[in-house]
Amino acid sequence: MSSRSKDKVTSIFRRIFGSSGKDGEGPSKASGGSASGSPARRLLRGCRDSVSPAAAPVGSPAFTTSKNSKKSSENTTCSKTVRSRRLMKEFKDLQRLQNSRSDPIFTVELVDDNLYEWHVKLHKIDTESDLGGDMKELGMSYILLHLIFPENFPFAPPFMRVISPRIEKGFVMEGGAICMELLTPRGWASAYTVEAVIMQFAASVVKGQGRIQRKTKGQKVFSRRTAEESFRSLVKTHEKYGWVTPSLADG
Repeated sequence: MSSRSKDKVTSIFRRIFGSSGKDGEGPSKASGGSASGSPARRLLRGCRDSVSPAAAPVGSPAFTTSKNSKKSSENTTCSKTVRSRRLMKEFKDLQRLQNSRSDPIFTVELVDDNLYEWHVKLHKIDTESDLGGDMKELGMSYILLHLIFPENFPFAPPFMRVISPRIEKGFVMEGGAICMELLTPRGWASAYTVEAVIMQFAASVVKGQGRIQRKTKGQKVFSRRTAEESFRSLVKTHEKYGWVTPSLADG
């Protein structure tokens, strides 16, 4: 390449990229520390400054978490509404039934006006059974049961335990826990009513040859905590070896 051609190329490059005023030196730097840079750098800087953070896409974790949280909240609210409506209906029906009879089989009442916690008094047990004889002999007019309904009722079973009297055998476990398959998630069906559960217990406690325990000295007190622990333990055992409590048809 001739000297004239080289000068021409150099002149073109200087016009495009700027020059320090000295041949052979790179692009010039702006005075005063203001980095204007070459056109290419200015272009890149302009692109970088103009880019703003994009909104989270629909499938992003932030969007998914927010959506799932909202859905979970809606499901919880829906479950509570279903539980409340079902229990209000059942409670009113049972109140109406017991008020229409002079000698109801059992009666129900709320614990501290809590719709989700009931006391049930089972007044009638087979009089020809040993348990019925014990109740008559000891002057006990009912068996007191405690029912607690979870948030996802009626899609999950209530927790039920015996408060008094202290019963041995009859599928009544330590703490007053009750060994019945229909009180477990595997044996429960949302169509079961509280009335069906109580009548099933009345049949089971007699079939299991339940008796009122006469000697309570040295025995653990019937309590909710003890009953819950006992129930969890017996559920694990029966899930492994099967269940032997009578079906609803037997009751």
